[in-house]
Amino acid sequence: MNSESNAAKADREYMGRALALASFGAGYVSPNPMVGAVIVSPDGRIIGEGWHRRFGGPHAEVNAVASVAEADRRLFPESTIYVTLEPCSHYGKTPPCAKLLAECGFRRVVVAIADPNPKVSGRGLAMLREAGCEVETGVLAVEAEEQNRRFLTAQRLGRPWIQLKWAESADGFIGRLDPEGNPVPVRLSSHLGATLMHRERSMADAIVVGSATALADRPQLTLRHWPGRNPLRVVADRSGRADLATLFPDGNAVSIGAGGETLEEGMRRLMHDHEVGAVMVEGGARLLEAFIAEGLYDEIRVETSPAELGGGVKAPAFTLGNGLAEEESVVFADGSRIRTYRRTRVKKE
Repeated sequence: MNSESNAAKADREYMGRALALASFGAGYVSPNPMVGAVIVSPDGRIIGEGWHRRFGGPHAEVNAVASVAEADRRLFPESTIYVTLEPCSHYGKTPPCAKLLAECGFRRVVVAIADPNPKVSGRGLAMLREAGCEVETGVLAVEAEEQNRRFLTAQRLGRPWIQLKWAESADGFIGRLDPEGNPVPVRLSSHLGATLMHRERSMADAIVVGSATALADRPQLTLRHWPGRNPLRVVADRSGRADLATLFPDGNAVSIGAGGETLEEGMRRLMHDHEVGAVMVEGGARLLEAFIAEGLYDEIRVETSPAELGGGVKAPAFTLGNGLAEEESVVFADGSRIRTYRRTRVKKE
């Protein structure tokens, strides 16, 4: 019994290392998942490890195998490889990782969670078992689900993972109004809050704003306070009044909503036509409220400033319950606070 317990503890430790490696791909691999891999010899040595570094580049398993010294490759048939997500079984931008692991002849393959991608979805695990590998799943599954919640949600629902975000005053406003009643933006995020927002932005493949916000504020919608790739800029524009070439001269922008396209249809088109797996919706208020009204979101992130505006553009309202609950809360020294609310969804097996 004690030896089994020790083995289970070792599995968790090695998978924990693989998850830590996977996190290095944050902001660079989407719409692919973050994946880490660790190869352990029979005597408990880590003889190879790797992670998926960039979208389109070699997968974690390939990098882990490539990192093994020539003298240790003879140990593959006695070794265990820990992978945070089911190895792929299809030819895409790279060859199937399950095929590689089978050819290496690993004695044991430990996988945190299966891949819901219809192109994989159990086929990688089956390929390994057919090759004679001992396959185990479910080690640190909760942690692996959390790490790749964006990718997993997109694969299960067939549309991008969607985060709504805004900053509001202590009395519940996100902007002022000019004498004519037009919205006037006001800075409510703290410096640290803005930095953390750019970290969140680095995890998004696309940022969505309404056409009124795009025309009035001319936002850059780029990464300036965090490393990573600039996301695709998306303007929700039913009337076609926003000239994307003028707003975003670099060409990294598209619009949704024309011709009666619904928000959900626009989100699905972003996923299928532009490989968008995660979306951040930045506003304005009417666009955020439209996403809330349609229940088209997976996470809401609200930064509350200690400042009061006394009036202006009301912050969007939403109701907790029905799967939406507060998950995290961070309070800063200046009195500002960031709250994160997430939906709990039933997994589609």
